Order: sequence, then C-alpha cells, then structure tokens
Amino acid sequence: MRIGIIDAELLGRDKHRFPNLVCEKISAYWKGKGAKVVLLYDYKELWKYDHVYISKVFTDTPCPQKLYDETWLEKHPKIHIGGTGFYFNKAPNLPDEIEHHMPDYHLYDDWIEDNVRKAEESAKLNGKPFNKNSYMIQFKEYLDYSIGFLTRGCFRKCGFCVNKKYDHVFKHSPLEEFYDPTRKKICMLDDNFLGCPHWKEMLNELISTGKQFKFKQGLDERLLTEEKCEMLFNSKYDGDFTFAFDKIEDYKLINSKLELIAKYKKNKSVKFYVLVGFDSTDAKDIENAFVRIELLLRYGCLPYIMRFQNKNETPWKDSKYRTLYVALARWCNQPSIVKKMSFRQFCEANQALKKTKDGTLCSTMKAMVDFEKEYPEIAKKFFDVRMEEHRKITEER
Repeated sequence: MRIGIIDAELLGRDKHRFPNLVCEKISAYWKGKGAKVVLLYDYKELWKYDHVYISKVFTDTPCPQKLYDETWLEKHPKIHIGGTGFYFNKAPNLPDEIEHHMPDYHLYDDWIEDNVRKAEESAKLNGKPFNKNSYMIQFKEYLDYSIGFLTRGCFRKCGFCVNKKYDHVFKHSPLEEFYDPTRKKICMLDDNFLGCPHWKEMLNELISTGKQFKFKQGLDERLLTEEKCEMLFNSKYDGDFTFAFDKIEDYKLINSKLELIAKYKKNKSVKFYVLVGFDSTDAKDIENAFVRIELLLRYGCLPYIMRFQNKNETPWKDSKYRTLYVALARWCNQPSIVKKMSFRQFCEANQALKKTKDGTLCSTMKAMVDFEKEYPEIAKKFFDVRMEEHRKITEER
C-alpha cells in the first residue's frame, strides 16, 4: 500500500513553517498499518498512489482548481481533500481512529534534510559561510514540539472566525495522546482553552510535564481571572502570551483585563491580535484600530494587526485606505519597531530610506499624510503615541 500526503501550505506558501497536524496523524495511522507513506512535493502523478490525502488550512493557499470540482473528485475516489482551506467552517471531522492517533512527528524529516542540503550547497556555490544552527531555527515547530488539541470548540461564534462548528468548549483528547516526552516543548492548537470547565486540571497537567508550552491560537483574555493569571504567568510559557482584541465594543472589558494582566506579567511579553477591516474599511475602522493599539501600548503589550479576509473576499484591499492598512501592519507587526517608534516616526523612517530629492513621498508617508489631512483630530490623538512613554506613565500610576 502506497500513501501520498500533500500539505497544501507547504507547496503553496513560501514562508509557511508549521507542520500540518492532520497530515502527521494520517501518516502515523497508515504507517501503523504497514503502508509506505510519502510526503509529496507537488500534485503530479497522483495516480501512482493507492490513496492521496490533501490537507489545506488557509483559504488563500493556492492549489489546483480541479480539487474544488466535485465531479472530478468523484472520478478519482482515491484522492481525499480536507481542512478549513477547502471547506471553511464546514470541514468534515477525521475518523476517530485517525483524529485520536499519535502524530507522526517524523513526516517532514526528509523535507527538512533536503532544505538543509540545498541551503548548504547554495552557500558553498556563492562562497558564503553556512550556519546550520541559525538555519535550523525556522524548523523548530517541526522538530521541537509535541502538537495537539486538549479541547475543541468555542461559544463566541464570532462572524470572522472559522471555528463555528460547536457552541461550547469541551475536552477533546488527553495530553498523552500527542505528547512525546523526547520533544522539548508542547504546542496546543485549542480554539478557546480557558472556556473549558476543565481548564485548571489540564493546565496543571501541562505544568507538571516541566516542559515549556504555548497556545498557538491564543487565549481568551475576557475569561481571565486572578487564579488563571497566577497559574499562566508563573508557568514555563513559551514565547509571547497571545490574546486578541477584535472588537472595539470590548474596550472596557479589555481594559479591566489589562489591569489584571499587569499585576502578574512581570517582564513577560504579551501580544494581542488586533482585527481590522471586518466591520468596515473606512476611517472609523482605522480610528478603532488606533484606539485599541493605544490601549495596548499603554500597558506595554504588543499589538499585531490581523487584516480580515475569508475564502471569498479581502475587503481591506478594496479600501480607500489600503496603503494605510499595510503601513499599520508593518508598524505594529515588527516588535522592535513598535516598541520604539510612534506611527509617525515609522512613516518618517520609511520616507528617509527612500532618499528622494524631488520631495516625492513614499507610499507609506503619503498614506499617513493624506489621512492626517482628512482626519486631523484622529492623527493628533494617535499618530505620536509611543509604547515606551505610555508604559512609563502606566507604571507611575
């Protein structure tokens, strides 16, 4: 039995560096049955395999159009597609015997070795030194982490979110189902871990492993309590504590939770996803983004701009303020910049790099200047806000 597996993101996204958990589970399941499993690097000659499984996470990941054709798929019953990238919030579940199988954490080993070999050869050909340790950092998610879901579901039903299949949070699998003690760290993909009634026992189990761990999808700060903060911020957490500030309507609640976080976070890094371009793509949406960013900077938290898109549309790209959305993301999504520069300083720095002699404004600077002319009060209130100054004021309080 020959099984072909395609990770659509691996083929369609140049900088994608995260393993597909479904692919790893399918691989482990078939290897357990004695099958020869191959991770495929293209969509050619699929007929050579007894079964081919294609998993796609993101709707904008490119793949052959024929895979969306039900008639074509019916003619090729040995080709199986799945994932939110194809079905959005209606993706069918895996069979239990696959869903609850220990992942094959070695599925990507040959692909990684191939990348390393090509990078070494390229460096040698160009007479450049090759630092293998530095190069291997991009593969840490493939090599260092046990990955899985402790819980499934979310009760929020947010309009922009793909996770609408369930209306509550429930235990999905025990930690030992995907935990490999030989791996350095643990990564959870849970939708809303803190919304599960059993969060405490599961968090204690994670802590008891002695491993660093993280929730890649983020945590729901609206559910934080003194107890949850004390346990989380005193744990061996891996990287940024990640939350989300999606709705301006949650401003007062988020403000109160930031006060709570400030009591416990100490010097640990806290990041919030900031959704833009969902309710609208007008000046009000830009203002609401800055209102949320200003609050986060005040508490020393990193904002990370998420520009809304779904399988059918990317509204911000059609906006009058498209370039401003790009500039806002470039400013916020680089921690070393947003920590030190205001939005105005960032735009001015971009202009300085252009070194134009005729006074022509770069696209970033022009977007800022045009918006400031149109809405001077918004610009006056937010364009010069800096994290360092805000944090000092908050600490003094």
